[in-house]
Amino acid sequence: MTEPIIKGWTNTTEAAAVTGFSPVYVRILARNGRIEAQKVGRDWLVSLSSLLAYKANMDRLGDDKHNPYRDDLQAEGRGRGKG
Repeated sequence: MTEPIIKGWTNTTEAAAVTGFSPVYVRILARNGRIEAQKVGRDWLVSLSSLLAYKANMDRLGDDKHNPYRDDLQAEGRGRGKG
């Protein structure tokens, strides 16, 4: 891994290497506000702590991450209603 541009921040290629996600997926997470990131020109700078917290949450959820009826999605107004 190369030296971060700003301490705690990196580009999407390095972020992908750290997490195992693809660079495209990291950009999608950034664009949709799922992780803390800043667009600089045509590139994204990604907060490593935010990305690693997202990955840890997805790992914790396991197969349930695909459940559109999850309570945490309901709280964010993103899931499907339970009724």
